[in-house]
Amino acid sequence: MITVHRWNGHSCERGGPELLPTALSELTGDAVCWVDLNRPTPEEEALAFGHLMPIHPLSLEDVTRMRREPDSGAHFPKVEEFPDYLFVIVNPLPPGLVAIAGNRADAPKVSAGKLFRRNRPQLSAVISNHLLVTHSYANLECVEATHQYLARHGSSAGRGPDYIFHILLDAMVDEYAPVVEWVAGQLDKLETRVFTHPTRKLITRILKLKRVVTSMRKTLIIEREVLSRLIRGEFEQVDEREIAYYRNVYDHLVRYTELIEAAREMVSDLGETHLAAVSNRLNEVMKALATISVIGVVCSVIAGTYGMNFEENVWPDFKSSWGFPFAIGLMAVSSALAFVFFKWRKWV
Repeated sequence: MITVHRWNGHSCERGGPELLPTALSELTGDAVCWVDLNRPTPEEEALAFGHLMPIHPLSLEDVTRMRREPDSGAHFPKVEEFPDYLFVIVNPLPPGLVAIAGNRADAPKVSAGKLFRRNRPQLSAVISNHLLVTHSYANLECVEATHQYLARHGSSAGRGPDYIFHILLDAMVDEYAPVVEWVAGQLDKLETRVFTHPTRKLITRILKLKRVVTSMRKTLIIEREVLSRLIRGEFEQVDEREIAYYRNVYDHLVRYTELIEAAREMVSDLGETHLAAVSNRLNEVMKALATISVIGVVCSVIAGTYGMNFEENVWPDFKSSWGFPFAIGLMAVSSALAFVFFKWRKWV
């Protein structure tokens, strides 16, 4: 599907392919056009990237990668400058992850780790002086948020494609806030349970959360490098007056990267703490079993002694009517003395 926002110098119109310019040369003066391709067909891709805005074959290969090679996954974030356009790829959060973090009713019935492995989206953007073309094979919340923003503030489109792309990046980065908070909350819960109930199920949850944190960290670090290049002023498609807005997005991205980095260290520490807690619990069990074994050995020695087949009465109370109660009492006293000794040495 193609959605077009077109600024004619006075107002911003929203529509479908009917608003597409017949040629890029038609966009002159203050004219600005944003063409959003959401789940496009090959014909729509040919219209946008072949007729309206011809791009390099390598760029087209990156744009259509998820359609041509669905098993290879999304392309990692990158930025490349060409003579007449700027090509950018970013990886927004998988659709549904924000819903999971916010515990919303529309959250998918799948774990966050599976979302990252199966549905990591790719958002491609081509930026020229008067035209912005975005492309994705998923319904992205950041793109929809940008559509809604321009519907309320149509005059913002007049600032140029670079400003519209900044709005999109800002919406994309803001999605990380609830997810980072959700990760921190999950870590706090896991930290409490590690010390109280270290189980196999718990270490599985820790490993799943570690995959989420690792995937987010990898994406954030590369996207941070992309934003760092956009704020240097090395691309003529990004106007100098818009660099301050890109720098604001970059600051937010750096903050979330640092929080995820701290979360990665914490989840690694939780894994090690879980192993230590399990080992300590095993030691406690072994100490209890050893105590029971020693006490049992004492009782076995006494029972074995009284069970010897002596011909003569060389051991007290062998043939007395009090022999059995005496042996049982001796076992009880010996066991109690052994237990008191263990407590005195703080072994139990």
